[in-house]
Amino acid sequence: MIVITGAAGFIGSCMCARLNEEGYRDIVLVDDFRKDEKIPNYKNKIFSEKVDRSRFIPWLKKNHRDVQFVIHLGARTDTMEFDKEVFDTLNLNYSKDIWNTCVEYGLPLIYASSAATYGDGSLGYDDNHDIIPQLKPLNPYGESKNQFDIWALEQEKSPFFWAGFKFFNVFGPNEYHKGRMASVVMHAHRQIAENGYMNLFRSHHPDYKDGHQTRDFIYVKDVCDVMLHFMEERPESGIYNLGTGHARTFLDLAKATFKAMGKEEDIRFIDTPENLRDKYQYFTEATMDKLRKAGYTKAFTSLEDGVKDYVQHYLNSKSLY
Repeated sequence: MIVITGAAGFIGSCMCARLNEEGYRDIVLVDDFRKDEKIPNYKNKIFSEKVDRSRFIPWLKKNHRDVQFVIHLGARTDTMEFDKEVFDTLNLNYSKDIWNTCVEYGLPLIYASSAATYGDGSLGYDDNHDIIPQLKPLNPYGESKNQFDIWALEQEKSPFFWAGFKFFNVFGPNEYHKGRMASVVMHAHRQIAENGYMNLFRSHHPDYKDGHQTRDFIYVKDVCDVMLHFMEERPESGIYNLGTGHARTFLDLAKATFKAMGKEEDIRFIDTPENLRDKYQYFTEATMDKLRKAGYTKAFTSLEDGVKDYVQHYLNSKSLY
């Protein structure tokens, strides 16, 4: 039995689909299932049980003998939310409870961290454990993820195998429910389909031209492949970056979206909202040596190929993975 928290969400539902592809059927989905817009993400998946996130810890204590692995992807991911108590409850303390229960019953654990922990990037993007306590995230979401990373590394007792993944800019199917927090690819597709053009934020940094703000964009199917590798192979425990290692511009992403849609490029620029400017990352790029040394050798999907697959096989037909 494999448990996925956040299973009705974007990455969690894709991970369930990936496990189904590999023949895994005994999967327990954990989430807040009250949101109707998330139902399509899991209704066609093969799983054995749904458990409300508020009942998950008691359920795990009762059923731990049947559980082979816990994949903890559930979190509040809104970078525009500034109520620290929300993140303390849903991200930090809930993750501590899951960790401690996995320790108590000898269960292996994968959990989601975030590249938001790196803040403005002044300390680089190296997943060396030594720099994690020095990182200064730019918002409460990133702070909650970094606080848990720090806490995990401080623990005398840990799951016999565990891995935390700092997800970089993940895009791909099953994010229709995310609204403003959906990937730029999804927003671009909607804008182009409705208006024939798309807007990008203008640069407010002298070192970056408009549209040349960069991110390490990674396709969600690659993210699932990495987690599957760690679940099955169980290399050295620790915190790992999960990006491609190759930063690309938002202009590259916009051009790839127009091409995948078969549309003529029409890219316009608007000012970044003032309340975001001091919290905006102009560059992210994962250092991937550690993941490669852990034995993951598969090539990552290029930005162009990922956008093409996402647009043509999912967004154009509003399909799900």
